[in-house]
Parts: sequence; structure tokens; C-alpha cells
Amino acid sequence: MKFSNRKQTISTVLLVLAVGLSAWVASPWHPSISLGAFQRDLNLKLGLDLQGGSHLVYRATIDEEQIENPDEALGGVRDVIERRVNVFGVSEPVIQTNKVGNEYRVIVELAGVFDVEESIRLIGETPQLDFRREVESEGEVPINTDAADPAILGPLFERTELSGRHLSRATVDFDQLSGQPQVNLEFDGEGADLFAQLTRESIGKRIAIYLDDVPISAPVVNSEITAGRAVITGGFTLPEARQLAQRLNAGALPVPIELIGQQTVGPSLGKLSLQQSLLAGVIGLTAVVIWMTLYYRLPGLIASLSLIMYTVLFLAIIKLFPVTLTLAGIAGLIMSIGMALDANVLIFERFRENLRAGRSIAYSLNEGFKEAWSSIWASNISSLISAFVLYGFGTSIVRGFALTFAIGIILSMFTAIVVTRGILTTVLTWQFTHRSWLLGAKAKTV
Repeated sequence: MKFSNRKQTISTVLLVLAVGLSAWVASPWHPSISLGAFQRDLNLKLGLDLQGGSHLVYRATIDEEQIENPDEALGGVRDVIERRVNVFGVSEPVIQTNKVGNEYRVIVELAGVFDVEESIRLIGETPQLDFRREVESEGEVPINTDAADPAILGPLFERTELSGRHLSRATVDFDQLSGQPQVNLEFDGEGADLFAQLTRESIGKRIAIYLDDVPISAPVVNSEITAGRAVITGGFTLPEARQLAQRLNAGALPVPIELIGQQTVGPSLGKLSLQQSLLAGVIGLTAVVIWMTLYYRLPGLIASLSLIMYTVLFLAIIKLFPVTLTLAGIAGLIMSIGMALDANVLIFERFRENLRAGRSIAYSLNEGFKEAWSSIWASNISSLISAFVLYGFGTSIVRGFALTFAIGIILSMFTAIVVTRGILTTVLTWQFTHRSWLLGAKAKTV
């Protein structure tokens, strides 16, 4: 068995181009990328523990006797808070809800936000829901500012007396004819009278629903509604309908929140943690490179080069998506480097065994990868399952570790099976590399 020079050369060139592009993305000299409609900020997104910021803990006062679904109400408050903190331009704010004993809590982590008093003021306001009627206007303004949806243009709206305190609840249902999700509204007695008057005066026009002065829906009124019940349709997907109902309930239900804990992480502490973590990573990677090169000689040197490429690819991925990097995330990266190293060790041991058995270099390399693949596959799949479980059930810190660990595992398989194999196959086409002291075993050249 011999190496295919042309095929391996083409593969290596493509690999070098991919790594070169990743290095361009990962480098700190390119803060953004713009390719037509695709635009991305390439600055590294750091978490609260590395960048510093604010950690706030709120207690939500929920009367379980009056509120039918406390978890849904709390989820609505979380959704409102998330939209509020986005006013600060916070990247990847971490907002969680949990229950401690009989208390419902909302935990807010704002990386890079040090104006704590302004954060507390903005977050601490109870969500405000109100209904506004369409008025004649020469100009047009957007009535849906949700960045995830295209803006809907329409006339101006003015406030009415109908507000969130008149809304008993909003629920998700399905149209009996079309099966499409829809949102049902139920008003109290006073709200039913106000809503009947509002719909009677707005037939053929829109009634906009605002939450914290941000429009979240603007359905068209088809007829007067006097029963205090209304249905919002509009081709919703089920997640969209649930989100709208959650937002409506957040403004309708009296769920005040009270600040019970506050912690500020200074940028100097975050910077020190980042420097120490990076130093530990560099020292560990250097030690791995030295050991692999001394023990496995030429294959070890190539594996070390693959690990460096792995790091470049990883940085490019977390910048492009983007992924917020935390100390736990860095730990996940370092652990996945160990997985990549473990895969290379398995391959090189099989490679050496075949060489010592008198096999040719090409045969030993190909069979070494084949024989080690089943062990590599089983090990990485079990680790991926663990990462998915941690991400699905863990808290923010655990999820950060699980995400970077999962990305690292997938990349480690790619670098071990594709990168290391491609470079090693290309290098071993050169005759001078067939010396036994370079391979760690006597090689058969035919």
C-alpha cells in the first residue's frame, strides 16, 4: 500500500486554507466581519467572571392562590427582564429563575455592566402592559421592534384606559379549523366593557399591545367584542404564541420583584482570572507538546501542530457564533484538548505496533487509524452525551462548561482523524522521514 501524493496534497492545501481563514477570524486584529447581509462582531465575548459586571438576585412575590401557573408568570417576568437589560447592549445576559423553599427567585448576571444603580432601577420596575388604539397619521412608524421579527409598519397609536390590570390571563390555544396556534385573552368585568368600546371604535383598524412601552403585537379588529374574550391570530408558531402569552401575562399579573442580593465583580478581578487561566493553558499546552514530541517523535510533533490548529479553530467558532467564554468554559476547552491528545495516543500506539510487526509505513498508518477509531468514537460519544446532559439540566456556569466541552470534543475528533492524519500522510511521502529514530520504530519502506 502506497500514499496517494496528489490526493493528500490537495487535502492538505484545503486544510491549510481553512486553518488560515480560522486564524484570520481568531486574531484580535479583525474586530468584525461583513459579507453582504452577514455581519458579525468578532470581539471575544467574555462572561461575568472574566469581564466583570453585576450579579443581582431578586425575590418574586407570587400568590399561588391567585395565580394559576406561577412558573409561567415567573417565566414572563424573566422574558421582560431580558428585554430590559438588552437596553444596555449586554451580550448574552444570563437570566435564570428558580425556587428556594417557598420563594421564587430571578437571578440576573450582566457582564460588562457596572452602573448597578441604573440596572436595579430598570430591572426592578414591574412590567407594564397597556392597549393602544390606531390613530390617523401621515407618517408611519414600526409597531414591532422585536429584532427576531421583520418590522411591521403602521400608523401611530395612542394610549387608552385599558391596561394590564384589566387582563385576567392570556393562554395558548389552537384554531379548531386550521389547527394554527392562537392566543386567547380574558378580561375582567371592567376590562370587558373597556375592550368592547375599544373594539367597537376600531373595527378594521389595529389595537397595539405594548409591554414596557415596546409593542409586542398589533392585531386587526374584525368586529366588536363584548364578551370580554378575544383571540389573537396571525400565523404564529407554537413557540411564538407561547412567548406572546407569556409576555401578556407578565404585564397582566401583579408579580413585583424585590432585590435581595447584589454582587459586583470588578474588571481587574476578571482580568486577573483570565490572565491566570490563559497562562495555565499555555503552560499545559507547552508541556503536552514537549512530551508528545519526545515520546512519539515526528508523529508527536505533527499531533502538537494539530493541537495548535485545534485551538485556532475553536477560537474562530466561539467568535463566529458567538459563544460567551467563562472560566468554566476555558476549563471545558482544556479538557477537550486532553480528549484530542488521548485520540492521538491511541492512533500512534497502533501505528507503532504495525511498524514493529514489519508492516509498511502506509499500511501501518491507515490501519492505525482504523484500529483506533472504535475506541475514539466510543470515548467521544460518551463524553458528548455527558456534555448534553450537563447543558440541559445545569446552571449557567455548568452550561458554559458543557457547551465549550462539546464544541471541543467535536473539534478534537476532527483534528485527530482529519488534520493529524492528513498532515502525517503528506509528510510521510517524503523518504527522509522514514528513519526509525523519527518514527520511534523501524519502518519498512515497501
